[in-house]
This record gives sequence, structure tokens and C-alpha cells, in this order.
Amino acid sequence: MKIAIVGAGIVGITTAWELSVDGHEVSVFDRRNSAAEESSFANAGVVAPGYVTPWAAPGMRGKVLRSLFSTHGAVKLRWPLSLRDVGWMSRFQRACTLEAYLQNRARMQRLAFYSRLRLHDIVAEREMEYDRSEGYMVLLRGKREHKLVQPGLEVLRTAGARFREIDADEARKIEPALNTETELSGAIHLPDDEVGNCRQFALLLKREAESLGATFHFGCDIAPLTRAAPRSLTLAGGSPALDFDAVVVCAGLASTRLLKPLGLRIPLTPVYGHSVSAHIKEALHAPRSAVMDERFKVAISRLGRRVRVAGGAELGGSADRIDPAALKTLYKVLHDWFPGAVTLKQGVQQWKGARPMLPDGPPVIGASGVPGVWLNLGHGSSGWALSCGSARVLADLVGGQDPGIDLEGLGVERLLRG
Repeated sequence: MKIAIVGAGIVGITTAWELSVDGHEVSVFDRRNSAAEESSFANAGVVAPGYVTPWAAPGMRGKVLRSLFSTHGAVKLRWPLSLRDVGWMSRFQRACTLEAYLQNRARMQRLAFYSRLRLHDIVAEREMEYDRSEGYMVLLRGKREHKLVQPGLEVLRTAGARFREIDADEARKIEPALNTETELSGAIHLPDDEVGNCRQFALLLKREAESLGATFHFGCDIAPLTRAAPRSLTLAGGSPALDFDAVVVCAGLASTRLLKPLGLRIPLTPVYGHSVSAHIKEALHAPRSAVMDERFKVAISRLGRRVRVAGGAELGGSADRIDPAALKTLYKVLHDWFPGAVTLKQGVQQWKGARPMLPDGPPVIGASGVPGVWLNLGHGSSGWALSCGSARVLADLVGGQDPGIDLEGLGVERLLRG
């Protein structure tokens, strides 16, 4: 089939790869001038399937309220809040029931473990080399964190994830550069998890997809799809229509605008995160892989010769304003655990990116209900961890094949019921 993909982030590129592998004629369109320029650009890079869970969970409302009034709280509201944000928060609150949380968690984790397997298959098959490290560790500063992490450990057990509860001494053997001046009461070590440079992988896989015949077109702001010809694409500024056998929408936040004329109202909203990336000054003072500070919900990742610190969840505000308070938290956590690891005088990359999130957590993958239009969107903060599996599932569905994974609750019907 002749297939168009709208969106060249990590989800769009993995989708292009899988459809090209299956022999389809694939064309990818993106409004940016290069691939993986938005949510995929400078995220934490952690692939930890056991920690892929919905933000909508019992008790989350109280946690969010406490975070709002904390100097270094992980969740912040920024003005202006749009009507879209307010509506999203209402649906988010309704999804915080125990029943909904358990269903959505199971959906996301099935996909996350499948996605990690598919990621490893691709890397081995194509002999891809990119900045990555094995292992992931959650740092517990004190008794409060030990208590708060217990429900999460039960989630890991249920998911079948391999992990160990370790004391501070063993944590420092795994990550010798951890600052001894910062209180550490223990950690959760997940040896099968990893960290990798999402954008670097995306650019490499783009090249592999091109070797199979996929074409990429950048600087293309695609106009909303139309009911009369939903499988035709035109530029927002006007252009002759290009007709396809199928269109796959992987355009993140822009997907809502593209799909609205088809009667599909996808409740996506941007939840912004920040990151700081800096060159390593002294390798012995830097992390070997990735750690996450449980108290501040900040990840510190080793990506080749750089360290990336990422975290925070900001609802409202604008994409182009980096919040100084958010950066202050990132620098604080970095200094707490790995002082002197990086050089901060030059070459520091500060980034703010929008996670395109659905209120209840899982992405939407599959048929849109409009013939020939397919969806692969709404991965939120787990886009990198879910991308390879989501793409393979989508390709199987387009080809009329059984994906071999339970897809209950991942279709667009879930949103229509909400």
C-alpha cells in the first residue's frame, strides 16, 4: 500500500520503519525541518517498562496539590490555562479510580515490555550503535521514600519486572560516583532496564527506513484531514492534494487539529517537561547509567559523553518559556548526586518539551473509525519506551495481521466512551 505518515518524532519514525519492513510504500511528513525535533528531542531516555504507569492513579489529586505548594514540586500549573487544559484535568480526575488505574496500567505495561523486546530486536538486526547504558536505579533519600515506593514495587512484581531492593552501600557500588554527602537510605535496582538517546536512535532508524524506500518530507505543515477525502494530504498553506491508500497520524499534539474535521476529538494536552544536558567533565564523577531521584522525580542519565537531567510536569503556560524554577530543581538534584560531573560553563543545552498526554494514560493505536485513517498517538511521557512496540502493533493492524499482544483498551473507542 501507499501510506502517508504525519509526524516524524520517535513514534512516526518507528512506524515508518515497521511499515517499510512490511513492504509498503511509505512517505513521512513533518512540519519541522528535521526528525525528532519536539517531544523526542531531549527527553530523559529511560526505557523502564515496569515504571510505565498512568499518571491518573488513586490519591494523585492529593499528591498534585501538595506538589503545587512545594518549592521543588514535580507538578506545576502555569498560566494561562486553556479550556483544553481544564477539560483534560476533569477527565484526568475521573480516571483516577482504582479500577481505571489498574486497567490502564496493565495496558501500558503489556505494551512497554513488548516494546523493549522489539527495540532490542531492531538494534540487533540492524547493528545500530547509539548512546545507551544498561541498568536503572531509583534512589531513596529517606524513610518517607521507602514508604512511598512500596506500591510501586508491588506494580513491578505484578508486571514480572526483575528488581532488587538494595541498601546505600550496594547502590554506591553500582554507581560509585554518587555523592556521599547526600543522604541515601537505599535504592531499587532494575538491571534489565536501560537508558538511550531517543533522538539519536530516531535519526539512525530514519536512515534505515530510507534504505528500504521510505521518503521523508520536512517543513510540511499538513492541513486538517477532510471528510470528503480523508486519505488525501495538502499543505496548510495550500497545495495540490496527494492521495494515499492509508494515512497514519503520529503528529503528537498537532493530531487534534488534523483529526477534528473527521469528528474525532482526541483529548490531548501538553504536559511540559524540562531537561539539561551537559558534557562530562570528569568521567569518574558521572553516572554509569541512569538514576531517578524518587523524592524530586528527576532522572539523571548517562548518554555517551554527556549527562542529561530531566523531570517535572508543567500543565498550562507556553512551550517557548523555560521555567527558571524547574531548571533550578534539575541543577539541585544533579549537584546533590553527582557534583563536579559536568561542565556548566559552556555547551549546556536547556530544553523544554511537550509530552502529548491523554487523561487516562495509554496511547491510542489502530483504526480511527474513518476508513483508511490510522492512529498512533498519545504516548505522553512514555513515548520512547512505547514507540517500537506501538509501531509494530500498528503495522500488523494495517496489514491485517494479529499483533500477538492484547490490545484491549488501546483503540479509539476508549476515548469515545470517556
